[in-house]
Amino acid sequence: MNIFSSFHTSVEQAVESLQVAGELPAELDTSRITVEPPRDPSHGHMSTNAAMVLAKPAGLQPRLLAEKLAGKFKSHQDVTSVSIAGPGFINVTLKDEVWHQVLSDVLKSGETYGSAPRTGKRINVEYVSANPTGPLHVGHCRGAVFGDALAALLTFVGHDVTREYYINDAGAQVDTLARSVYLRYREALGENIGEIPPGLYPGDYLKPVGQLLAQLHGPALKEAPEEQWLPQVRAIAIEEMMKLIRDDLAALGVKQEVFFSERSLQESGELDRVSQQLAERDLIYKGKLPPPKGEVPEDWEDREQTLFRSSNYGDDTDRPLRKSDGSYTYFASDVAYTNNKIFRDFQELVYVLGADHAGYVKRLEAVGHALSGNASVDVVVRLCQLVKLFRAGEPVRMSKRAGEFVTLRDLVDEVGPDVVRFIMLYRKNEAPLDFDFVKVKEQSKDNPVFYVQYAHARICSVLRNAEDAGITVPEAAAVDFSLIRSAEELLLVRRMAEFPRLIAASAKAHEPHRISFYLYDLASDFHALWNLGKESPQLRFILSDNHELTGARLAFLSAIRYCLANGLRILGVRPISQM
Repeated sequence: MNIFSSFHTSVEQAVESLQVAGELPAELDTSRITVEPPRDPSHGHMSTNAAMVLAKPAGLQPRLLAEKLAGKFKSHQDVTSVSIAGPGFINVTLKDEVWHQVLSDVLKSGETYGSAPRTGKRINVEYVSANPTGPLHVGHCRGAVFGDALAALLTFVGHDVTREYYINDAGAQVDTLARSVYLRYREALGENIGEIPPGLYPGDYLKPVGQLLAQLHGPALKEAPEEQWLPQVRAIAIEEMMKLIRDDLAALGVKQEVFFSERSLQESGELDRVSQQLAERDLIYKGKLPPPKGEVPEDWEDREQTLFRSSNYGDDTDRPLRKSDGSYTYFASDVAYTNNKIFRDFQELVYVLGADHAGYVKRLEAVGHALSGNASVDVVVRLCQLVKLFRAGEPVRMSKRAGEFVTLRDLVDEVGPDVVRFIMLYRKNEAPLDFDFVKVKEQSKDNPVFYVQYAHARICSVLRNAEDAGITVPEAAAVDFSLIRSAEELLLVRRMAEFPRLIAASAKAHEPHRISFYLYDLASDFHALWNLGKESPQLRFILSDNHELTGARLAFLSAIRYCLANGLRILGVRPISQM
């Protein structure tokens, strides 16, 4: 039950009744009407901006229209009072029976509370997609957590979601990887390789790959020319790096269904086919581009190239698809890959990228719009800002494993996946994040993951104590929810009523961090109620002399637990039962 959605329908019906009565024009755009909790709880339980967004097109003063609409709401069966605030906000206070019905609905829905029916919409969420040249670092970690939580959120609201990883296995960086591994292969055969030459990857994580090559080939590759050993070493190196990456992601609780190879686009002839399709649709042409502003990149050419008409679709400039020598650009692979996703019948393409890829946003959106034509494929790009690591306020810079950066696995091994995931989602993805190894382990209100998990564990403790005393949580139909009536209890019920609205809004905005904020607020309300029970015995959850009230409060606690657990599962954090 989404009471905000239900009241939104009531607002639209009130507008329609005024239209039928001739008090409003027949054609009005109601898409900007919102129904949400008022910022000041003393103003009521719900607030709508309907009068303000409809007043100008209706030719009325906002306050006058608000009075007309308020008159309609006063007779609503669930409303106790209606007031008008400011320039025309309509605030509504609901009967307690509404909140009791919310409790019943939460208990009946259980693990599905806040979810939505299947929509049939197919969404591809691509995230991480790091070059397969080494272990994932902390920046990849944030994108992995964000993308995984977003995929879970979109699934929870009814979409058919595919989690995907794009393997960049066709560029010069994988040849550099192969040469770096070949050096470790020679080392494994007993050769003193000295210092790692500049331009190669120096991390110790490549030593096991070199040892594997030595086991598989012995000294055979050592005497072979590069054109013979490079393809073999490259293939094994990429395979081993992807195993490393999959293991690191698994430690974080991330598991993607599809790993798509960039090299497969070249080897299958997909680039040629897509280029031909673009030519037939007049989406490419021969031309020259002016030099980019600022620093000119090394691959820029002041020659005629094959250009993609991306500026026709919102990009800042057209993009080179083929260089002057006829070879394909990196952008060509992006075009072919997007085309492949559209061919797989996805209606929405979500890309989760690091903040350093901000320049890709417009080009990816342009490619999606150009290739989809009339198919109306949505392209959504979300950027994840940098993560700065600290230990008791001091910067953390190096990794024992990688030698150059702190790895994802370093983070997970020290504090655990639950802490990593929640903290990574306790900031908006576009905001920089400070991660302090010491602070995230604190057992205090200042540590949000502890605070939320502790609320869930406390509820589980009460339910276990009740079970040990032979008391079971009654079914929703057997509970007298009118016994849940204190101000503190009803505050929690109103918070639970917001959960379906929050989930829907978070999914629409592609912002899973909203859930972590909500969970913290819900946990805070619960802990406050818990502390009141210490001071006032009559507010405790288990009352030996009042079985009916005990049953209602245990059902009330179970409802809170469902909201906490459902939100945590979307974030990929365990709703633990004891701490």
